[in-house]
Amino acid sequence: MADLSGLSDEALAVFAFAAYHELSSGQRVRSVVQKDGTGHRASDGAVDELDGRGLVKADGREIVFTPAGEDALRDILAGIRGSR
Repeated sequence: MADLSGLSDEALAVFAFAAYHELSSGQRVRSVVQKDGTGHRASDGAVDELDGRGLVKADGREIVFTPAGEDALRDILAGIRGSR
């Protein structure tokens, strides 16, 4: 299980956003939009924090989960589903 301790709420919100989309669509999420052009965006600090932990890579438009980030998202989803 990836260590998410000490992450800010804004950084955790990136995972919450991804988890929401995966649960609502039924499709595996490997990336989320960083800035959608209509005012919704992930905090730059959160993205930097996650990148610093090796959980994501971002290009200003998209946040892509690294293998470690994908594992963390799987763990979060398992926790939500009560299967961990």
